[in-house]
Amino acid sequence: MSEIAIIVKNISKSFGKVQAVRDLSFEVKAGSCYGFLGPNGAGKTTMMKMLYGKCTLDNVNGSSVEVFGYNPVKEELAIKYLSGVVPQDNNLDDELDVIGNLMVYSRFYSLPRKVAKSRIDYLLDFMELTDKRKAKIKELSGGMQRRLVIARALMNNPKLLILDEPTTGLDPQVRHLIWDKLRQLKRQQTTILLTTHYMEEAFALCDTILIMDKGRGVMRGSPVELLEQNVEKYVLEITGSHTFDMITDSADVQAVRVDRSAETMRLYSDNEQHWKQLASQLEGAHYYLRQTNLEDVFLKATGRELNEKQ
Repeated sequence: MSEIAIIVKNISKSFGKVQAVRDLSFEVKAGSCYGFLGPNGAGKTTMMKMLYGKCTLDNVNGSSVEVFGYNPVKEELAIKYLSGVVPQDNNLDDELDVIGNLMVYSRFYSLPRKVAKSRIDYLLDFMELTDKRKAKIKELSGGMQRRLVIARALMNNPKLLILDEPTTGLDPQVRHLIWDKLRQLKRQQTTILLTTHYMEEAFALCDTILIMDKGRGVMRGSPVELLEQNVEKYVLEITGSHTFDMITDSADVQAVRVDRSAETMRLYSDNEQHWKQLASQLEGAHYYLRQTNLEDVFLKATGRELNEKQ
């Protein structure tokens, strides 16, 4: 039976009148990747910060957090020593070069200089940054800076790696490189917590996904389970409001689930025959038949309307 690395029970967090996290509970198995999906303002970052003591949880009866047996309220330092954190922003020191940024960070963990240098050499090779070891931060591309922030988070060889939107804004090549490195870390039994807006990223990396909305957990499961249990197999996307009237009264439309926005109609069903019959009525229209994915699950769980923080 796998060790449970993180146990969260009924935690909440308010900032004045704003309740960022509401009665949230989950467990994370050691050596797994646990992902959090949700709109901006859903409470993902606040929840992450509560796990490593940067943000205190509300004092509510029955609420508790354990991270490898430690309580972040009372044992924040112990959790920080076994964790590595990759924040949303690349908060590197522009006045130092690549080696300098990592060497300074090694001192937070009291690593002897010889051990730190060996660890830095390994991490630069691991993140494919060896040829940039003496470069200034301003000389690095966005992708290189992101890889350096991840290398920095791995300085203490953490049992727990916390990644807050690690690949946002990066090109596909860099994103896939980072995914490969995270898969390697998971094989080494590093426990990974990941927030992301990329559905493909969540599907590729996560063993379990928790979808959050307005501070609450609304759906959870493995990527495959979320698809199988919450959404139909196929979706027909029709673009252009002027084409909707062509099929609105069709009996086939009445037999499927319809999700409509201003310019797109999405028709969901498990029955392929529906699509063949509907497509015959769409001559000249712009439409696309595809299998459903995590984005369809996400939008079903959280809706299409922007919340006030987006």
